[in-house]
Amino acid sequence: MMKKLLPILAALFICGCGKTPDDGGNGTQTPVAPSAITLSSSSVDAGVDGGSFDITIKAPARPKAGTLPSWIKYSDGIFKDYSITVTLKVESNTTYEPRSAEIEFSCSGASPVKLTVTQAAREVVKDPSLPQNGAVAMSEALGLGWNMGNHFDAYYNGSWAGAKEGYPDEEVWGGTKATQATFDGVRRAGFTSVRIPVSWLKMIGDAPDYTIDETWMNRVYEVVQYAHNAGLYVIINTHHDENHGVDNTYQWQDIKAAVASEERNQAIKAEITAVWTQIASKFKDCGDWLIMEGFNEINDGGWGWSADFRADPTRQCNILNQWNQTFVDAVRATGGNNATRWLGVPTYAANPDFVTYFAMPEDSAGKIMISVHFYNPSSYTIGTEQYQQWGHTGAAGKKDGYGEEEVKACFNNLFTNYVAKDIPVYIGEFGCSMRSKSDTVGYAFFLYYLEYVAKAAKVFGMPSFLWDNGSQGVGQEQHGYINHGTGEIGPNADEAIAALMRARFNTDQNYTLESVYNSAPQF
Repeated sequence: MMKKLLPILAALFICGCGKTPDDGGNGTQTPVAPSAITLSSSSVDAGVDGGSFDITIKAPARPKAGTLPSWIKYSDGIFKDYSITVTLKVESNTTYEPRSAEIEFSCSGASPVKLTVTQAAREVVKDPSLPQNGAVAMSEALGLGWNMGNHFDAYYNGSWAGAKEGYPDEEVWGGTKATQATFDGVRRAGFTSVRIPVSWLKMIGDAPDYTIDETWMNRVYEVVQYAHNAGLYVIINTHHDENHGVDNTYQWQDIKAAVASEERNQAIKAEITAVWTQIASKFKDCGDWLIMEGFNEINDGGWGWSADFRADPTRQCNILNQWNQTFVDAVRATGGNNATRWLGVPTYAANPDFVTYFAMPEDSAGKIMISVHFYNPSSYTIGTEQYQQWGHTGAAGKKDGYGEEEVKACFNNLFTNYVAKDIPVYIGEFGCSMRSKSDTVGYAFFLYYLEYVAKAAKVFGMPSFLWDNGSQGVGQEQHGYINHGTGEIGPNADEAIAALMRARFNTDQNYTLESVYNSAPQF
């Protein structure tokens, strides 16, 4: 009997009742440590838009990643059974040069291996072929415009204002009353359009009628006629009526409050209707040379960077879309020339980047223009510590990274989504704080920036309006080109205006955006 059992017992001892010697007693074989590091892929093609990429690594010990460039972020998981999955998050390539990086993975007991990450350059934007449509026709008609800024949109504000606080005044910010000579000078300088920003503020009476002060309305009308007499297209709006997070009662276009309270939103819309009904009725006799622009730079004071806005941009942008519709409806309802004249409506903060959240108002006349402003990069044009240089020839450390290709990309987005689809877009404000002629380098780049932006606007089928706030010094927020009272060109502005006129009206086939680019300052 024992002889018969021995082979069976031997077999049971060998197999361990179905278990192998190295399985830990659970029926699963223990993995063998690899002798080398291996990657599931030796390269990643991230593409211009970047993204998230997983790489599985097998190694005899937990691997470590070497130095990574700033445009790649790295995270890993649990190292188990000699294997780990790591994630590479590659940022979008906003430059116009391809880039690559080698990431080395190493651990004890094995030679290091490298992973190559490549990313294509952003495609250089080509100049478009402008279609023969109404949007481009409007661009040609309006051409190059001038803003009479900090004039009718100036108002008493601050503790010094006293009882006058909240009242607009033509001269309060150091301005001089506009005359016919003002606009004759603007036209003589070569501008074909003017934008006349107007603050209404405490010139608007109490609810429910919101009656506008007759003297103020009549003076605005008088000055608009001066511009028309000079042969200029004219844009008027509500300007500085928007509340940028300031605690006062007279800047009534408070978008943050409207988001928080539908009751407040309805009250603001009622005021929009009343105000624009009165303005439109006053200017009803004006022909198609007059364009009405509903609002200026509606935002909550963060200019698109506040935590509240960033949490959900659609909340505030949807309110502005409602206000734009309310404005259009109010003007059209007054009839006459207002039933068919062109109307301008802004994006959030008049920022071209926020067209993503813009909704085109319904309009029986089909004559809506989109208003955006352009001061990019603000660290060069209006910033508190302005760079001295700009563009591809600017020296490292003396310029912002936002250059010519970024200008083209921004304008091309507007062209592709609107102008090419016969929806006019206009650059209601653009400019750059003055540099002194005695600063040879700074002044040369200042002229180049103005010429390049104005030429790019024309190339992409959009009229543009130079911001002029009447300040004829140099430095931050100095944008004085033409005297608001006499129409004379300022002492530091003659070459700048010449550059702008060349950009907009030079028809020489050899004068292109590329030729402007190639003429950038060299120091």
